[in-house]
Amino acid sequence: MQRSMGAQAESERERRAKVIAAEGEVQAAPLLLQAATQLSKNPASLQLRFLDTLREISAEKNSTVVFPLPLEFLTAFQQKRNPTYLPEDSKVPLLKAMS
Repeated sequence: MQRSMGAQAESERERRAKVIAAEGEVQAAPLLLQAATQLSKNPASLQLRFLDTLREISAEKNSTVVFPLPLEFLTAFQQKRNPTYLPEDSKVPLLKAMS
C-alpha cells in the first residue's frame, strides 16, 4: 500500500514538474523570438553571440568543444595561387575586409 502511494506521489511530482517546465517554455518563447529578430538584423551579432557562448562553455570545465566553420572559410586555404581568395558571395565579412 505504501509503495503504491509513494509511486502515485512521485508520479504527481513528475507531472507538476512537466507542467512547470512547459509554462516556462511558453513564457520564454516570445523572448526568444524577440532575441532572434534582434540578432538577425546584423550578421556579426549572431557570430558574436556564438563566440560568447563558446567563452562561457570554456570557463565551466575543461571539455572538448566542436567549433563549426563555414565552408566559405575553408576555400581560402584551398586556393594555391592566392591564399586570401574568397568567393564574391562569401558570407565571412571579417575575412573579406582583410583581403
